[in-house]
Amino acid sequence: MRSLLPVLLALLLLPFAASGEDDLGNLSANPYDPDSVSNPYGAGNPHDPNSVTNPYGPYGSPYSNQSANNPYATDAPKLYDSQGNYRGKLSSNPHDPDSVSNPYCRYGNPYSPESLNNPYGAGNPYRPDSPNNPYGSGWDIVGGDNNESEPDSYTPPLTYPAPSTDYDSGLGSYQSPYSGGYESDIYGSEDADDGYGYEDAYGDTGTSDGAWDW
Repeated sequence: MRSLLPVLLALLLLPFAASGEDDLGNLSANPYDPDSVSNPYGAGNPHDPNSVTNPYGPYGSPYSNQSANNPYATDAPKLYDSQGNYRGKLSSNPHDPDSVSNPYCRYGNPYSPESLNNPYGAGNPYRPDSPNNPYGSGWDIVGGDNNESEPDSYTPPLTYPAPSTDYDSGLGSYQSPYSGGYESDIYGSEDADDGYGYEDAYGDTGTSDGAWDW
């Protein structure tokens, strides 16, 4: 019977070993939670080999493809909220479509309800599981996640379109506030477009300028 005990233990641990996942703590602003990466004596200990704050570890090195601190990494740690919902990758790569550092994607766009960068959405500092709540629990950080339900591979596109992602929450399409036209010759010809539908922003054409009610 004793000889079967090691075999039984190995069978019980097999699913965890096969998953290849590492629990890296929680992405949280709480400096007192031992699971928070903001706690330098907890999950944020820079001497912990698996900490995202360790510049020599696989998840904190600026050269590792699994690191949160490598701006070119494609296999950075993944984030999950307290309900188990996928929240993107904890990555400094601004081009990865799942990166929280990509301002044009659903997980990094400050207007997306799913983004930790949205203080009125998932990043609301008053939400109990928000990464920005200094008293909250934050989001789970998982390294080496082989979950195929979320995309792991990434092929960088040649060009990056302007942000115009439509979100299901009803917030509408995000358009860059700098995408409109600007007047290049506000003192010039009558054909100049001042960007507001009037020919001359200063009314120099002799006609009524609706912008100033002249």
